[in-house]
Amino acid sequence: MADKVLDGKVVIVTGSSRGIGKGLAIGLAEAGAKVVVSARTVDSAKPDLPGTINDTVAAITAAGGTAIAIRADIGIEADIINLIAQTVREFGRIDCLVNNAMAPTRGTFDEATVEMWDESMRTNVRSLFLFSREVIPVMVRTGGGSIINVSSGGAAHESNPRLPSGYSTYVVSKAAMERYSTSLAPEVAARGIAVNAMRPGGVKTELSTLEMPADTDWSEWQEPKDVVPAVVFLAQQRGDGFTGHVINSPDYLTLWP
Repeated sequence: MADKVLDGKVVIVTGSSRGIGKGLAIGLAEAGAKVVVSARTVDSAKPDLPGTINDTVAAITAAGGTAIAIRADIGIEADIINLIAQTVREFGRIDCLVNNAMAPTRGTFDEATVEMWDESMRTNVRSLFLFSREVIPVMVRTGGGSIINVSSGGAAHESNPRLPSGYSTYVVSKAAMERYSTSLAPEVAARGIAVNAMRPGGVKTELSTLEMPADTDWSEWQEPKDVVPAVVFLAQQRGDGFTGHVINSPDYLTLWP
């Protein structure tokens, strides 16, 4: 991406050790942002899921970008507080937060437990409130900012026929994310804050290749880099611009903005 439209801006991307988050972190850095790469994996990745936050930072810096790694488990309040505080100490501001990290909790109704439900709600829903509480005052001090909540097409009722069994806990949390986004947006617009929820569509990642059948036809799936242009646009928004929407990133420049 040649245009440095985010030059001088500071962006946090959670869940950016791999997958969509890594692609977004690299793409936002290419657009000129100073990127805070955050996830739980620091030193050694899981055998079946390669990638660490340090790997993502290395890819960004090798291309001439600016990035730092800060470990955080978004299910833990203290980690969220530290992530925001450490970013401010390092860069002095936060212009955009991309809430991409998630707990991909899976289990059919018969398999599901209270612990699984609580993990999904704590990580995928409660974290949204905690991040908003911590980051909005920081954004206000420098004239506003953008919060981008990465959702899923699974949040839509009409997705049911296409979903395999075991996704109900996960998609409920994503539906809550979308409703939180649209309800928070009008409350903070006057403070210069834009809030949007974005469904990335079918994206081939390390996790999706594990979850999908071996004979999956990937020809119509996107790559993480394909989601970048929509997120770069959303990262530039403020409370008086494009805010309070639930949008699909593949529809960028056709159905929206």
